[in-house]
Amino acid sequence: MRYRPISPALLVSELTERITAITGRRRIAVAVDGAAGATNTTALADALVGPLRVAGHAALRVSANDFLRPASLRFERGKEDPDARYTDWLDLGALRREVLDPLAEGGSGRVLPSLWDPVRDRATRAERVDLPEGGVVLLDGEFLFGAGLAFDLSVHLWLSPAALKRRVPDEWALPAYERYEAEVDPVASADMVIRVDDPNHPARYEP
Repeated sequence: MRYRPISPALLVSELTERITAITGRRRIAVAVDGAAGATNTTALADALVGPLRVAGHAALRVSANDFLRPASLRFERGKEDPDARYTDWLDLGALRREVLDPLAEGGSGRVLPSLWDPVRDRATRAERVDLPEGGVVLLDGEFLFGAGLAFDLSVHLWLSPAALKRRVPDEWALPAYERYEAEVDPVASADMVIRVDDPNHPARYEP
């Protein structure tokens, strides 16, 4: 694989241009995918909000971590089961229903920015947000690809196996990431791939 070194600022600029090129008057969803705690998907998604608004597009941040299932379901097989983390933690149905479906053609545009507080293990009771035409939902999380979620632009923050093992905070979850690589191949699935072995010196994959 060939990678082109890119500064964090230039990465945000290139992503903003890519997003604005596909919005038009449509509402769209942009996914920033990467291993939790090892890649800073949150920071990249956050950094896109300001430039998109300057470009004239409403931008709404949504975190997949706010659409996890209740603890009784997530931890049914224990708190450190990698297969459960990969297949059972994220409430795909709720994320599709409350965030992505409203963006589709003919959708209401009313997006629920959060559903479940995983720390307090209870509903957030957030209010829906009316996203105008041309608006962008910036969703960050892990294991977002390969589950049938509809994104207009997908970005994957990739780590080499050695870097992943070194930086992932939950070592028990490594088999889940290995399974994701084997079954989904996010490098091949994503529209844009960024290598983040060194988060201060990212590199963009050039196919």
